[in-house]
Amino acid sequence: MTSVPSSPTSGEPFDSLIAAMLRGEWVNPETGRRAAAIPFLDIRLMDTTEGAEADLVAPLGLGRRLAVICDPRTHEALGARVARGLRAIAAIDETVVDFDEADAFAVAQIRERTRHADALIAVGSGTLQDLVKYATFLDRRPFATFATAASMNGYTSITASISNEKGFKQSLKAHTPRGLFMDVAVAAKAPPYLARSGLGDCLCRSSAQVDWRLSSRLLGTPYFELPFMLQAHDEAKLFKSAAGLATGNREAIRTLYRLLTWTGLGTCFTGTSHHGSMSEHLVSHWIDMFAGKDHPGTLHGHQVGYAAVSMSRLQHLVLDSGEPPVLSASSVDRAAIMARYGEEMGKHCLSALSAKALDEATARRLSAEMARDWDAFRKPLREVMLPSAVLENALQAAGGYVTAAQSGLPAGIYCQALVHAREIRDRFSILDIAAEAGLLEEFAARHSAVECKTSAKGDAA
Repeated sequence: MTSVPSSPTSGEPFDSLIAAMLRGEWVNPETGRRAAAIPFLDIRLMDTTEGAEADLVAPLGLGRRLAVICDPRTHEALGARVARGLRAIAAIDETVVDFDEADAFAVAQIRERTRHADALIAVGSGTLQDLVKYATFLDRRPFATFATAASMNGYTSITASISNEKGFKQSLKAHTPRGLFMDVAVAAKAPPYLARSGLGDCLCRSSAQVDWRLSSRLLGTPYFELPFMLQAHDEAKLFKSAAGLATGNREAIRTLYRLLTWTGLGTCFTGTSHHGSMSEHLVSHWIDMFAGKDHPGTLHGHQVGYAAVSMSRLQHLVLDSGEPPVLSASSVDRAAIMARYGEEMGKHCLSALSAKALDEATARRLSAEMARDWDAFRKPLREVMLPSAVLENALQAAGGYVTAAQSGLPAGIYCQALVHAREIRDRFSILDIAAEAGLLEEFAARHSAVECKTSAKGDAA
């Protein structure tokens, strides 16, 4: 079993690869053809952006009136300095916001408070990045980003994670910043829990790749190898340096930033986020939407990290078995769904489940396909799987949450998340295989209970 997929780009300097992609001169190793230019004017991973703010932004053509958007923490860490530096080239308005969640209300507030500006400068990470990305997309205004933490892979993605008025988290079409500037010195000084979140967001490569290959093999879902080729070199390097994330080691932070950048850029080349968001992300989204007062306040990446461990265990349970799973026709319980989620969310979940539901004939056909030559069927899935222990060791080395129980999430809530996460999106994954094979509920109950017994609450702050 290989630890990571091989990559024709392994070891190539980050800056030269990005420059070729920006110019549209980079050759896609999966197709052998030159890829279209990525939708950025500039991407920089720098030791520090101090003193270079105006020189970085000026070539982007953002206009004469700029709104620098930050929250109280990122204003102190970098926002105030960016605003000072940009006054040499534009009229600057500093807009400090403090939103706990990227939702429709916060998007509306950003749009209203910055409507006078030609463009926005986002200084922050996850929530703030999604808000600015989506608000400017709706207004058809450009923006640029000064990243303050290596905490998530959304800096370079073409989607934004936004909750609607009912709290339902959606991955919405958005646009990319004209310029992305990652300051390693600032990120190294950020609270370590932010880098641990970024690590968690990266750990899903293995579980997502298995899920995507599985969906492609059984349902014909379009699949691309390229996103995993881009990640391979830095994934291996990050696992070796994960402990450095706990101490703000700059080389570890730099490696994490590179890997997060590649993951986000995968969406630009494929038009989908399947390579970085499958079963493990569904579990995290379910927790954010439905844990309620039991939510321990963890970040999305923290949840993705321990969910990736859980999904790895489930994938190994199914794929390491000597016998292939036997699938039954899907049972979509409308009454139970509506009772669990309410009218509006229930309708969405019913639609998602129905889109991937298996009728009796399809269930028999897929079961027969797996049984025809089980070893041949599972070989391309197992060859890209990582042992669960590899993921656990990386999280542990960085001081992160290895289990949901360590994060403070009650075992009963995590059990529900594992059972019901597949209901919120139509992406077909190991959760659907396990459910239709009658394995999911037992796995969820046993796994969440064992986690609770074996995990003492850790400190990942």
